[in-house]
Amino acid sequence: MPKPIELYYWPTPNGWKISIALEEMALPYEVNLVNIGAGDQFKPDFLKIAPNNRMPAIIDPDGPDGAPISIFESGAILQYLARKTDTFYGTTERERIAVDQWLMWQMGGLGPMAGQAHHFLKYAPSMDPPNDLPYAKDRYRTETARLYGVMDRQLADNRFLAGDFYSIADMACWGWASLWEGQDQTLDDKPNLARWLDEVGARPAVQRGRAVASDQRGNLQTDKKAQDVLFKR
Repeated sequence: MPKPIELYYWPTPNGWKISIALEEMALPYEVNLVNIGAGDQFKPDFLKIAPNNRMPAIIDPDGPDGAPISIFESGAILQYLARKTDTFYGTTERERIAVDQWLMWQMGGLGPMAGQAHHFLKYAPSMDPPNDLPYAKDRYRTETARLYGVMDRQLADNRFLAGDFYSIADMACWGWASLWEGQDQTLDDKPNLARWLDEVGARPAVQRGRAVASDQRGNLQTDKKAQDVLFKR
């Protein structure tokens, strides 16, 4: 029995990427909760693993050449796990390039823009003092809608983002896209995205990964202490 991977995690879209991947790949893992609302991400022991003070991160005791390795950045973790298991990364170089394109698209586009939409639409107006900024709200709402339009067009001709096969690119995007309502979006004009959300969300491993520590998700609109930790440091 292989030693479990140590997952440093909090139940957010970025955390879900890795809990879902570990479930999909049937890799044993142990969860170490990093309570980002309480500031656990700034603790010295965690910074040794994730110097950018962001979760998720992992420690794989059975890394390259059998030696332990720690990895931060969710996209890098997904690529590592896919190579380690030879799964969910396509079977040809062209397929792997397609996966990488959509994985980088999520990391550089969908995640940051949807995250800013959440911040300015939901959290900033509830801060003390309130920061209800119409320009910022419209800016990130509109850009997130554009990105979902890109997804919808891609999914019109492809079952999944990189083609007809499910991959780490889908795992990376699903958590963010599943929160479309909180980003003030609509799926009425995006039937292909809606179909994909349902199909990926119905996978048992996705449901298990999403459920990890789900009871720990708080409400940043009312948790003033967590707002101070996350938004004022």
